[in-house]
Amino acid sequence: MDQLRAIAEKLRQTLEDKNTVREQALKLSREAIRCSANSIRATHRSQWDEAETLLAESRRRVRECQELLQDHQDIYYAGYTQDAQKEYAEAELAMAIMRGNPLKSAEELEVEAAPYLNALGEAIGETRRHVLDVMRKGDLARAEKLLDIMDEAYYTLVTFDYPDAITNGLRRTTDMVRGVLERTRSDLTVSMQQRELEKTIAEAVSKLER
Repeated sequence: MDQLRAIAEKLRQTLEDKNTVREQALKLSREAIRCSANSIRATHRSQWDEAETLLAESRRRVRECQELLQDHQDIYYAGYTQDAQKEYAEAELAMAIMRGNPLKSAEELEVEAAPYLNALGEAIGETRRHVLDVMRKGDLARAEKLLDIMDEAYYTLVTFDYPDAITNGLRRTTDMVRGVLERTRSDLTVSMQQRELEKTIAEAVSKLER
């Protein structure tokens, strides 16, 4: 019995240590997700300094979580750490698209493939909101360029035809992107047609006034 108690005590300590690590990782993941969400909000408001600061905070927490879980891969792939990576990558990609900067790769962001691809899809969803803001300001040329980026991202995502267990539900994300893309294209087309109509009417009125 003494031997069994010793075995149980050792196992208890192992699980206690793992639970402590899990709680730390969960806290870091939540903080990373919160910072990412606030960074995206600041990006939409063109508050670039605040967005960059929050992005750096999210990046730091994602890195800390990765280091913490190096010897705990079962926790690393539990789900919430991947969500933190996705939210962080989404904030990075959304900012790059809205500022017209090159997109960083998964390797550059140091995130896994599945979180990166899902983040790209989510970033396209955020881009639609930005496109609508740009359209309201009358910059249809800029809106058209953003639509091209959305288009390219969608046709990139559809090429990843792998089981959801590998891609963390990428098909669902890709379906969302297709819907967002179609609505955005429709909105932009209507705005461009309206601008052409207004131009035609203005030209006709100008001729009548001569």
